[in-house]
Amino acid sequence: MQTPTKTSGRHRVVVIGGGFGGVRAVKALEREPVEITLIDRTNHHLFQPLLYQVATGVLSAGQIAPALRGMFRKQKNVRVLLGVVDEIDVEHHTVRMIADETTTIPYDTLIVATGATHSYFGHDEWSQIAPGMKSLDDARRVRSRILGAFEIAEQKTDPTERDAWLTFAVVGAGPTGVELAGQIALLAHRVLRNDYRHIDPSTARVLLLDATAHVLGTYPESLSERAANDLRHLGVEVELSAPVTDIGLGGLTIGSAGDARRIEARTVIWAAGVTASPLAAQLGRSSGAEIDRAGRLHVGPDLTLPGHPEVFVIGDMITIPGVPGTAQPAIQEGKYAAKVIRTRLADKAPPSAFHYLDLGSMAVIGRTRAVASLFGHINVGGFPAFLIWGIVHLANLVGWGNRYEAIARWGWTILARNRRERVISIVSLVSEQTAMNELEQLRAAETRADEEDAQPS
Repeated sequence: MQTPTKTSGRHRVVVIGGGFGGVRAVKALEREPVEITLIDRTNHHLFQPLLYQVATGVLSAGQIAPALRGMFRKQKNVRVLLGVVDEIDVEHHTVRMIADETTTIPYDTLIVATGATHSYFGHDEWSQIAPGMKSLDDARRVRSRILGAFEIAEQKTDPTERDAWLTFAVVGAGPTGVELAGQIALLAHRVLRNDYRHIDPSTARVLLLDATAHVLGTYPESLSERAANDLRHLGVEVELSAPVTDIGLGGLTIGSAGDARRIEARTVIWAAGVTASPLAAQLGRSSGAEIDRAGRLHVGPDLTLPGHPEVFVIGDMITIPGVPGTAQPAIQEGKYAAKVIRTRLADKAPPSAFHYLDLGSMAVIGRTRAVASLFGHINVGGFPAFLIWGIVHLANLVGWGNRYEAIARWGWTILARNRRERVISIVSLVSEQTAMNELEQLRAAETRADEEDAQPS
């Protein structure tokens, strides 16, 4: 085990997580006399709001995931490390990182911003069959599932099997689910409709399912209704108040026990829930901080861990009343944590408690359809909302090169109705199907064993 020593005598800031919050905190400390260590399990900063566009072939991975080392090339007080932090010792002010070997890294101030992962609400066995989208690997996997479904359907002679392969179910009608369902519908009904000889992709069914009664439930009702109508205009079948009770290899079951209904769909994508990074639970145990049902920590007004003012926790790992778990709060929290650190280093009075400035929420539905709720009281829909969405996302993409490429790609996609990022392979398709078949067989065996155990001897 290695333990790095303090090399400069400067205040040591360790940042865990290269997402929106972590990156903004590091950038805000650029001119401070600190020694920053940024640790992430990947080598890139992921612009997660556009991940669904990678999954549906609009953008390439590199356009939304610049390398962290490239981002901080000119910031000399930053050291970037690729590794996984599996333990934080808040008493001894160290983190344990695993890469090719285990390393203990000391800190004077710690910022934890490791985000969230998928939550299947107690049904983790669904994860292999219904992947979510939180990483580039997830997006590539979803893209392979979507495009692979058309390839397999092209080879099927049985109409029932073909229809099952041409049925796509997205579970969860939040922003990710809405945007993903809209893009799958565009892909099937417009982009791919002339590419096959045996099937007609425009006959594909795209379903958006949610247990609640509204699409985009946190948005104003008028925008929620508009989004649902826009989705239906694109050919998406929106089914609300339809809780998913089972997901299997051949499809899924929705509805309560008395009104259960089976949908044969070979492609199911999960966008229904998230839970905080496991580090949140570990910090809760070590500090006694309260944790909510989604695994998120309750932190102090200055975003620090109770009893540990040197530990900031930001982003999707924490819960603050009235603050959503989206990119904008994480950005503001990262900047705020850096501001607190700066005042401490300068022996100045700390800033007032963190206050979230709600700049609004947006979701794009089709080629030029979107909804936007701005500053809590301005509601915009249609093409104006799409323009606002584009401007905001371009402004937040890292690097001018990425912005120019994204503009060019979006323009091409809108005008030509084409997708350039459609690369998949038979190897990935077969391996995915083999893994799902093995899982389904295991589940069937467990079910039979449970039934046998329940029978009287």
